Amino acid sequence: MSRSRAPLAFGMAAAGGIGYYLYSAGGDPKVAQKKAEADAHRASAQFKSELPGRGEQAKKDAEKYGAEAGAKVDSAFGKTQAELQRAAKETEAYAKDAKAAAMKKVDEFDKKVENEAAKAKSGIGSWFGFGGGK
Repeated sequence: MSRSRAPLAFGMAAAGGIGYYLYSAGGDPKVAQKKAEADAHRASAQFKSELPGRGEQAKKDAEKYGAEAGAKVDSAFGKTQAELQRAAKETEAYAKDAKAAAMKKVDEFDKKVENEAAKAKSGIGSWFGFGGGK
């Protein structure tokens, strides 16, 4: 069976790192530990500063995106307002047309009723000799 060589590689890298810090510290383990901690802190700080969303660049980006989002909201609001005004005008025009058509039908009905009433009146009157017949 073959075994993975990754643990061996990691072990060698760790031993190399420990050896480097011990050598640079002159063999003093406490000084080597302090240097390793300082290097780790420096690397961590550098990594964090390069992450997106940190520092002044993040602030500038947030302002830019906020302005873009605000412009989009304003644009959408303006379009919605225009659509509502157009719909209100169309509804108003439709209501006027419907009212005019209804009034026309009512006038036609009234005229028909008046004509039929006049015919009926003259018909009944003619039975009793009051009508304007022949």
